[in-house]
Amino acid sequence: MPDATRSGEVRSSAAESAAARPVPFRGGGFAPRRVLYVGPVVFIVLIALIEIGTQTGVISNLVLPSPSAVFWTFVELYQSGMLWKHLLPSLERLIVGGAMGAAAGVAVGVMIGLFSLVRAGLVPLVAAIFPIPKIALLPLFVIWFGIDEGSKYALIAFGTFTPTVVATYGGVDNVDRSLIRMGQSFGLAWWSIVRKIVLPGALPAILSGLRVSLAIAIILLVAAEMLGAEFGVGAYILEAGALYDLERLFAGVTILSILGVTLSWLIGRLERQLLAWRT
Repeated sequence: MPDATRSGEVRSSAAESAAARPVPFRGGGFAPRRVLYVGPVVFIVLIALIEIGTQTGVISNLVLPSPSAVFWTFVELYQSGMLWKHLLPSLERLIVGGAMGAAAGVAVGVMIGLFSLVRAGLVPLVAAIFPIPKIALLPLFVIWFGIDEGSKYALIAFGTFTPTVVATYGGVDNVDRSLIRMGQSFGLAWWSIVRKIVLPGALPAILSGLRVSLAIAIILLVAAEMLGAEFGVGAYILEAGALYDLERLFAGVTILSILGVTLSWLIGRLERQLLAWRT
């Protein structure tokens, strides 16, 4: 009997100590955890390996220039002032064309997701033009809008438009219908349901689509600037390639890479601001 009492006391104290310990939260829903410095370390290691390979002769400078040579070419480009002469026109074309295409894509995508008549009329059209390589349409845009800025804006806008439409109406379709029914049950107006339920629910897909759209916009920017542009990153790369100047060519490619990383970072910041409710 004393042994049974002692055993019960041990079990009771174990249960009390277990209850006193904090229970770890297990409902994170596979939320991504931010891991700092890993991305920069990967870049640094890759650049160091290329530098070592080019300096030791394992990688021929005729195939791939050393990162240090590209860096000094970039510094020279900055000091001469030519960096801004090429970068600012490219930024203007990217912002104007990308903004037009993304705004139109979001608007059309939302209408496709909300209205059956619009869906029936526009989904086949979007499906028909989505797989068309937009670069192949550049001569046509030059004929329509001229060789100046109009054709460049139009090409970038058109290339940004279609993936944004697809991402937007896909996001609207994936909004939980029980939430919409709940809003209807509480007597919310149609516009309130769209503004408070549909658009916030579709926002993650819209922002993911913007990542893809802006990457396509950078590709089309370079293609457009290679035809009839005196200044721009694409024109700079074309000139360097014609002269077989690999240092300048890779300096231009580095500018495009930095531009893409910057845009991705900005969208990431926007996601953290607008989608804080998901955490």
